Amino acid sequence: MLTVIQRVSHANVVVNNVVLGEIQQGIVALIGIEKGDTEAQAQQLVDKMLAYRIFADDNDKMNLSLRDINGGLLLIPQFTLAANTQKGTRPSFASSAPPDIAKPLFECVVQYAKQNHHTVTCGEFAADMNVTLCNNGPVTFTLKTKNAKV
Repeated sequence: MLTVIQRVSHANVVVNNVVLGEIQQGIVALIGIEKGDTEAQAQQLVDKMLAYRIFADDNDKMNLSLRDINGGLLLIPQFTLAANTQKGTRPSFASSAPPDIAKPLFECVVQYAKQNHHTVTCGEFAADMNVTLCNNGPVTFTLKTKNAKV
């Protein structure tokens, strides 16, 4: 399981002209689910996102986590993150988990995040979403749990 996290000053996700989720200062997390990923990895990823120190302290050092700043977390399912782009000019999605496996794992990410943080919202699995954000910094990181077995 992997994610791209972006430190944002605000963000939202819209589906069919309806705002599904919106946050102010916090993290937008694009979630990619690969074959072989597990609920334990989903929980590990959420724990890391909530504790990852990417926000500035009083000395302008990245020492504060999402929890420390009481920020929002916007979770976006994004199967394209698991694409293999090493060969050719067209991505292969062979390592992406199929929807019947990926959807429950994304829902696990959302539920676990909501159980462990106060401001969590999300996009819609398999929907055509418009994500708008203001990347603060810009600050962007890729986090990955233990490699999935394909």
